[in-house]
Amino acid sequence: MTPVQTPIVLPDVPAPEAFDDAKAAVDRLQELYDIATQFLCTQFRDALKSGPSQQRFRALYPEIRISTTSFAQIDSRLAFGHVSDPGTYAATITRPDLFRCYLEQQIDLLICNHKVPVVIGVSTTPIPVHFAVANDNSIVVPQEGAADFILRDVFDVPDLSTTNDDIVNGTHSPDEENVSPLAPFSAQRVDYSLARLSHYTATDADHFQNHVLFTNYQFYVTEFEAYARQMLADPESGYTSFVSTGNVEITDAGTPIDPVEKQPQMPTYHLKRADGAGITLVNIGVGPSNAKTATDHIAVLRPHAWLMVGHCAGLRNSQSMGDFVLAHAYLREDHVLDDDLPVWIPIPALAEIQIALEQAVADVTELKGYDLKRVMRTGTVATIDNRNWELREHSGPVQRLSQSRAIALDMESATIAANGYRFRVPYGTLLCVSDKPLHGELKLPGMASDFYTTQVARHLMIGIRAMESLRDMPLERLHSRKLRSFDETAFL
Repeated sequence: MTPVQTPIVLPDVPAPEAFDDAKAAVDRLQELYDIATQFLCTQFRDALKSGPSQQRFRALYPEIRISTTSFAQIDSRLAFGHVSDPGTYAATITRPDLFRCYLEQQIDLLICNHKVPVVIGVSTTPIPVHFAVANDNSIVVPQEGAADFILRDVFDVPDLSTTNDDIVNGTHSPDEENVSPLAPFSAQRVDYSLARLSHYTATDADHFQNHVLFTNYQFYVTEFEAYARQMLADPESGYTSFVSTGNVEITDAGTPIDPVEKQPQMPTYHLKRADGAGITLVNIGVGPSNAKTATDHIAVLRPHAWLMVGHCAGLRNSQSMGDFVLAHAYLREDHVLDDDLPVWIPIPALAEIQIALEQAVADVTELKGYDLKRVMRTGTVATIDNRNWELREHSGPVQRLSQSRAIALDMESATIAANGYRFRVPYGTLLCVSDKPLHGELKLPGMASDFYTTQVARHLMIGIRAMESLRDMPLERLHSRKLRSFDETAFL
């Protein structure tokens, strides 16, 4: 006996249409997205109130599609904005409101470089109801079994087959229609990370800025807030507001911020500019797992750069407490990315980032040339997954560190750099030596207090100065071709 199929109800949407204007194309994406999410929200409310009908409700993500038959001659200096071969390329899209500037830029480059329009329509990928209602605070999706109906019988739920990193990992295979990806992430993968970001950082994705600093100590947060208040007091600074955990936003330097009752796993703070070119600071805490989690999700926002500014163990006797380490290579023993990015893949230093960081150190310390070597050393940073590595037998680990020419050791930097490489986000690392365990200078309360008092503010300011320098750099220069593979997506 043939089972009875539940009828699927979809919203009415405009037919696919070609656009040669990026702004109009994004307007249509927004229209399609609004129709889909409003439809699902309405049906979900009705189902919670009156119980489900004998129907299944579905709405589809909007999609950008482009087809080209020409091997276009593109400016070889560009790392993005074009497809590599003739064919059809597509990307599912979510939250056009959040990504409007990004989408307009990427679509405009495609149209200009290939001289063909983009087609905007609906895809074949359903929007999970959890993500459709995420921006409506009046609706909460109950856990399985808490509602009077089985959620998956009536609405689509997240699907891991479209919520993965196959594209960025280089393992994606074209679909049955031989359509290649146009963007590094699918819409459902983006929605998943937007939800996770809110959970881990206690701030909405809308607040994140294009330049992200990662740190592993709370001391930097205090200094960041102090700097933010200085900027808000200066009408010429270009900064417009400061956002703390819990989405507390202030525009006046004197406005107090009450601490949240329960700190999130990765407290995050945003010094905003009207164009999104401000600075976000994320306190990822200690360990490569947190570093991977944070960067896995922030990557979908397509930041222009991220930097690690944290503490490390100095491995050379010639180093002093408070010295800076500019990483130009990484010894990866963090292990959290081994399945996604094998350790045999090199993580190159990016010239634009290195220059910005070195110049920022020179500006803040007022040292130049050979004198700069007194307080900063460039070399390999080793990242490990064992915070108490000093308690293990020393001869093997120390020998490996010496053979690698490592000058510093931490638990996050290589993870952040490797994920930057994997996600095509420009990355860099400037660490500050806070202990020298191989030489008897351990990180103990009495020994560390003076270091924390004098060095944190200067270190953070170097990171901020580097970001402000990168902000003024044209995007096509900042995004290095080093991060692009043979068969790359057109979108950043």
